[in-house]
Amino acid sequence: MNSISLAHIEQYAFEKKEFILAEDALNKVSKSFTFLTNFSKDKIIYGINTGFGPMAQYRIETDKLSNLQYNLIRSHSSGIGRPLNEIYARSVMVARLNSFLQANSGVSTGVIKQLVAFLNKGIVPEIFEHGSVGASGDLVQLSHLGLNLIGEGHVYEGGIRTKTADVLAKNNIEPLKMELRDGLGLINGTSCMTGIAAINIIYAKRLVQWAVAASAMLNEVIEAFDDSFSKQLNAVKHHKGQQIIAQQMRDFVAGSQLIRSREELFKDDTALQRKEFERKIQEYYSVRCVPQILGPILDTLQYAQEVVENELNSTNDNPIVSPEDDNVFHGGNFHGDYISLEMDKVKIVLTKLSMLMERQLNFLMNSKLNGKFPPFLNAGTWGLNFGFQGVQFTATSTTAENQALSGSVYVHSIPNNNDNQDIVSMGTNSAVLAKQVLENSFQVMSIHIMAICQAIDLLEPGEQERLSPNAKSIYSQIRQHAHFVKEDIPQSESIAAVFEYIKETPFKL
Repeated sequence: MNSISLAHIEQYAFEKKEFILAEDALNKVSKSFTFLTNFSKDKIIYGINTGFGPMAQYRIETDKLSNLQYNLIRSHSSGIGRPLNEIYARSVMVARLNSFLQANSGVSTGVIKQLVAFLNKGIVPEIFEHGSVGASGDLVQLSHLGLNLIGEGHVYEGGIRTKTADVLAKNNIEPLKMELRDGLGLINGTSCMTGIAAINIIYAKRLVQWAVAASAMLNEVIEAFDDSFSKQLNAVKHHKGQQIIAQQMRDFVAGSQLIRSREELFKDDTALQRKEFERKIQEYYSVRCVPQILGPILDTLQYAQEVVENELNSTNDNPIVSPEDDNVFHGGNFHGDYISLEMDKVKIVLTKLSMLMERQLNFLMNSKLNGKFPPFLNAGTWGLNFGFQGVQFTATSTTAENQALSGSVYVHSIPNNNDNQDIVSMGTNSAVLAKQVLENSFQVMSIHIMAICQAIDLLEPGEQERLSPNAKSIYSQIRQHAHFVKEDIPQSESIAAVFEYIKETPFKL
């Protein structure tokens, strides 16, 4: 049985690694196809000699069986909205391919070979974001994939939208000739939502690492106490994610001469004599509670990864073909509730992450809160220049949009298909909205990390040298894409450049 992880998705979707079939993979698929061919000759099998959905009550004549599969693909190619970009589309193909390689779907080996050819030749199917209700599978989106495999519609090659027939001819690839139940097999599964979810999680885990870095750097530049992320404080809270985040923060600030030990305050006899302390005894929550906020976010992503990897390695269509049991089982493995629920949870925690970053940004913008930097990190003339005042609006607005998008999709089933699909998952909608929240969160992060670098430039002489090596590394990386702001200049291009860098570059120190 083929087994893949998110690490494999990263290799095939991001790095475009060649997909090489195991020696016995096609033999297992062929065995399943041969069994189904023989088994269905004298039986009524859904999707082979019947119509689909509410039309399953109608038997299809033998001479029309091939047309049935093509009609299904063409009629359901009704998606709309933005097409998935290459990374997401490749992930969808890998998800569908690996589902078939479990050899429980009864598809022909031609389907496997065509999917592998698309992946290895860099042919990107045109799959639209809108169309799936997430039960009976991602029928609409996967129909567009099927449409491309049979040589119809449009694909992307080198980023250019081109007629599929022309691209296949150029690459000496014959259009897929569908057999038996290939059409139904292609579209009757959760691979679109799963492919999107897999990429979402890969990006989201990168984003968490940037949030740890930003939070640690903020602690440094304001000379915060170290006990909020100490081992001793976080060990008494029995949550794995919290303890991991605290450890990562400790690792990040290693070597910093700006982070203060609580012991300094304990031994400060001068401070002890005061009735009002000059410096804050405890930081604001957005600085002090980072492990407690990012911890559950990390735990949620870890569990979501487990669910997505389970779905990647599952057979998620209908019916299920089992040569070992000499039978075909009808049911609902195409139902996307597992992915839908996890993407709702991912969306919620990413919104919380963007809220934390926006509050940390606000702390830097407000001199009355941080007590160290000029208002809006303004390095110019106060009143005449505006510093980061304008970019804060963008971060706040984008965070507010995340909050508006965070309502559950999982609970919004709408019966359809003549009430045959009377309760559905809306899993792809959930994954697509999580994708939007993810994009927004990277935008907020881009602005925040730029502001932190601006704060570093505004440190007192000699203080930059007291930063941790990791903070210096991040500062150097961001300064390759966005410069210190003194005079008022448009910031959109700098934000976009930082966004592209932190999103598409695996986190590194």
